[in-house]
Amino acid sequence: MNMNFDRRSLLKGGAALGLGSSANLLAYAKAWAQASPFKVEPNAKINLMRWKRFVEAEDVAFMNLVAAFEKATGAKITVTNESYDDLQPKASVVANTGQGLDLVWGLYSLPHLFPQKCMDLTDVSKYLGEKHGGWFPSAEAYGKLGNKWIGIPIAASGGLMNYRISSINKAGFKEFPKDTAGFLELCKALKANNTPAGMAFGHASGDANTWMHWLLWTHGGNLVDKNDKVIINTPETAKALEYAKALYDTFIPGTASWNDSSNNKAFLAGELHTTVNGISVYVAAKKEKPQMAADMDHAYMPIGPIGKPTELHLPFTMLAFQFTKVPNACKAFIAFMLDSPQFNPWIGAAQGYLSHFLAEYDKNPVWTADPKTTPFRDVAKRTLTPAGLGTLGEKAAAAIADFIVVDMFANYVTGREDIKGAMAGAERQAKRIYR
Repeated sequence: MNMNFDRRSLLKGGAALGLGSSANLLAYAKAWAQASPFKVEPNAKINLMRWKRFVEAEDVAFMNLVAAFEKATGAKITVTNESYDDLQPKASVVANTGQGLDLVWGLYSLPHLFPQKCMDLTDVSKYLGEKHGGWFPSAEAYGKLGNKWIGIPIAASGGLMNYRISSINKAGFKEFPKDTAGFLELCKALKANNTPAGMAFGHASGDANTWMHWLLWTHGGNLVDKNDKVIINTPETAKALEYAKALYDTFIPGTASWNDSSNNKAFLAGELHTTVNGISVYVAAKKEKPQMAADMDHAYMPIGPIGKPTELHLPFTMLAFQFTKVPNACKAFIAFMLDSPQFNPWIGAAQGYLSHFLAEYDKNPVWTADPKTTPFRDVAKRTLTPAGLGTLGEKAAAAIADFIVVDMFANYVTGREDIKGAMAGAERQAKRIYR
């Protein structure tokens, strides 16, 4: 069967299916299962663990996709949802015990924490890349170890500036500052007007890691060099720490203990006027507080002394465990999920919270229907990896899982350590990993 029919007959321009079109989706899924190179084992049962939803419509669309796959293939998929902070430890336990899960849809460099436990998904990546316009370079950085794909990056959540337009205007800014000097001035003015900014300094796996790696890199600091040698203790890191303290002094109180949902709640409560987050705040505001949504917009991260973008966004990568009894079903589900009749309505439902790693999906109407969504289209193209200059492997995965960069900043801005002590602590921790 010619599989080109999927885009021609069912997906005129990427949106024909719509979310409610489950009959069409099922008909497509049955044809897909017959033609797919990945033949699902009879009576396959898949246990899949994923991150807890931030956008309800995304979760609904995902479960529609799961149901279509089940009906078309006869497989049964059990989905469990875990918070960002619980995903990595729970996946690590399963990797060690060799039972309990088949697929994990996790964050950042999760497959690189236990690469030897991950199934080779190179054939899945080849199938998808050839079909959907090729992978962005960051997908290869996250998905591959050497020449082997140990995970498939499904989508990324962009950590960009979310702000209230009226508040930055009142602070004297016609547009969001494009450099770190202007951003600090904005934060000072926002504090003076009692419309503060605030970003997480706590163990927020998404929010804290994304914005603090940007903060380090934009000042020219790095945890390791290109040879994975620890180089955190430098004047550039010290400048980043000083800048962080100046920002922290303007922030809303309590950011030292924030988790991944704290800034969402404070923003929607009207207490917070600028933060770094995915688009989930805006999506919630459109539904619950339309006047707030009308006063919101998004911007790329400001650029510091290094003079170029240094953003870290939050990729969601799916891995299959080597010990699964249903390897073909796992491959088939990942391939099915990323094919356009499923993927287009799903990222449409996410309303900008999820951005693609495959070039074809630049054309999805979600990125242009609302211009406030457009900055999020390019996050998978722009993102660096948590390894920075170094190699994305087990060591870099361990460093981000242990919050080394986050704790360094938090220890200094809260006064637990001076600059030398904060850098020395991070250096000690990093050297234990990068031996």
